[in-house]
Amino acid sequence: MTNNTSVLSPFIALCTVGFFARISYAMARTPLLPLFALSLGAGPEAIGFVVGASTITGIFFKLPAGTLSDIYGRYKMLFLSVLVFACTPFVYYLVTSYWQLVSLRFFHGLATSIYGPVAMATIADIAGEKKGERLSIFSSITIIGNLIGAPLGGYILKYLSGNGSNSVQHFHNAYLVCGIIGLISLGFTVKLMNSRKSGTIQTKNPLSEVWRKFLKGIREVTSDYRIIITSNMEGIQNLSVGALEAFLPIYAVTVAKLDPFRAGILWGAQVVTTILAKPVMGKISDRYGRKPIIFSGMWICAVSLACIPLMQDFYFLILLAAIFGVGEAFVTSSSAAMVADFCKEQNYGAAMGTFGSIFDIGHAAGPILAGLLLSRLSYQYSFIIIALLLIVSSFIFALKVPEKQREVKL
Repeated sequence: MTNNTSVLSPFIALCTVGFFARISYAMARTPLLPLFALSLGAGPEAIGFVVGASTITGIFFKLPAGTLSDIYGRYKMLFLSVLVFACTPFVYYLVTSYWQLVSLRFFHGLATSIYGPVAMATIADIAGEKKGERLSIFSSITIIGNLIGAPLGGYILKYLSGNGSNSVQHFHNAYLVCGIIGLISLGFTVKLMNSRKSGTIQTKNPLSEVWRKFLKGIREVTSDYRIIITSNMEGIQNLSVGALEAFLPIYAVTVAKLDPFRAGILWGAQVVTTILAKPVMGKISDRYGRKPIIFSGMWICAVSLACIPLMQDFYFLILLAAIFGVGEAFVTSSSAAMVADFCKEQNYGAAMGTFGSIFDIGHAAGPILAGLLLSRLSYQYSFIIIALLLIVSSFIFALKVPEKQREVKL
């Protein structure tokens, strides 16, 4: 078993890389990206497409990226992803049209497509019996990076405009700041690579051998129904997150008659409780098992989501949003770790890639499904339907996915 001393240093380095990379990426996405597209003349549908472009990249590239890390080594792929994080923001300086922006967003999505599964697989490699705890801490730190990046991007844009209107040059300069922050994450990645041997498989093998290993890793992971169903728990839960992310603010303003600031606080409450609860629940899942925590989390999310349209009082809504965040922490703290438990160590990358692709499908589908439902039904019925998806999937998970008994450590 890996001892705690050997885990600590690379783990902290990975968290630091993820923190700065996520600040840079969040700045580039929100609020800079939609406002930049608007300044280039894009309409609402076009803005939605450019915002979702990077998520589409993740759906297709996370599984291959994770599998390639199993073959060529984690740190090579990690360096490649952070290189995209660090260098791509500088290319925004050259963007002068909407379609250039769309193309660049697809490419920028490679950063998270490669980094997400590879970083998680690296942590699974070094975490030993603490996979749930370590993966949860890492996830919470990257979420904090996202929380810092979005308002920081807005502040920089406001500062550059002097409270006036924004020009294309203002956006170019803001993206330069994104790139500088990305370079910090690249520096920590280089330091991490210099201090650790990557344990790569030699790439002198012929291309046919590499291709054989690539297909073998994907086949072994995707043929394991336990990995697919467990990954789907995160995907379906993330579907509800995407729906809530898109339409909770609209519900708060148009139905509950709250001001935009309070609507923002509702979503912030959900994020904060998730950040605080994830490491705790990850540690509990390491000790007592992951399956009951995932099952309970799906129900917590479903019940709180279904209750939101029944409330219009700000304090009740913030309570429900916080409870939903706790449920999210239950699911996300344990699902990735359970996927890692099921697969062979040499296939962690492929497993995390599969997990990440399903995660992105859920995140992309959530707002779309919620929008289709709300175009025909009320908030109450739309949210109940999504909640029922969580409940049905939780029973499928409970009945179909076994979990090996754990020895309770006192």
